[in-house]
Amino acid sequence: MLPGNSADRKKLLIKIAVAAAVLLVVAAFCLRGMDYHRLFDRFMAEVRSAGPWAFFGAMALLPAAGMPMLAFTVPAGPAFSGTMGVGGVIAAALAALTFNLLLTYSLARWALRPWLTRLLVRLGYRVPTLDSGDITDLIIILRVTPGIPFFAQNYLLGLAEAPLVRVLVISCAFQWSFAIGVIVFGDAVLHGKAAVAIGAFCVLGAVMAILHVVRRHYSRRQKPA
Repeated sequence: MLPGNSADRKKLLIKIAVAAAVLLVVAAFCLRGMDYHRLFDRFMAEVRSAGPWAFFGAMALLPAAGMPMLAFTVPAGPAFSGTMGVGGVIAAALAALTFNLLLTYSLARWALRPWLTRLLVRLGYRVPTLDSGDITDLIIILRVTPGIPFFAQNYLLGLAEAPLVRVLVISCAFQWSFAIGVIVFGDAVLHGKAAVAIGAFCVLGAVMAILHVVRRHYSRRQKPA
């Protein structure tokens, strides 16, 4: 899809992996003996004090710069279900997620396309060019492949000029299901709703199982006969 076999790129990945390992060790050392429960309570208090407009506004914008979407979906329920209700939190989160998808897609397809294209070329890749029949496969493969950040998926789809409606339909089917499960599960755990937490966990498990089946299906299709 994005071929490249540069030795320099492999060295860069190794350096990034080593740097990440060092950072993890340093973080573990610095956080020894810390009261994580108190830290979590303080974090949630700060999130609530910022208010839902600031929180969901940040959720709509910051993942475009690489911040993980899970950093918002996980605390959303515990932080705001008391004032907005779980349904309100889900609606706001899905709106923010969808806006971020549209934003990153639009940046890659139009506003930042020249810069992103030059960046890919410098890294030894090329802008993906696909036939119309392969576009759906690309969208699904990106959405079910673990490890590819949400913003990177959206940028790649924008660069590939995938049809926006198709991107929205397929992406929302996967991303909305997962986000709803995470929000409901987090809120249920915080408020001691065991039955709801188990149900949300089962939904998340079902979503992950579906993703695994779809991923295996597409990996088999890609193997040469």
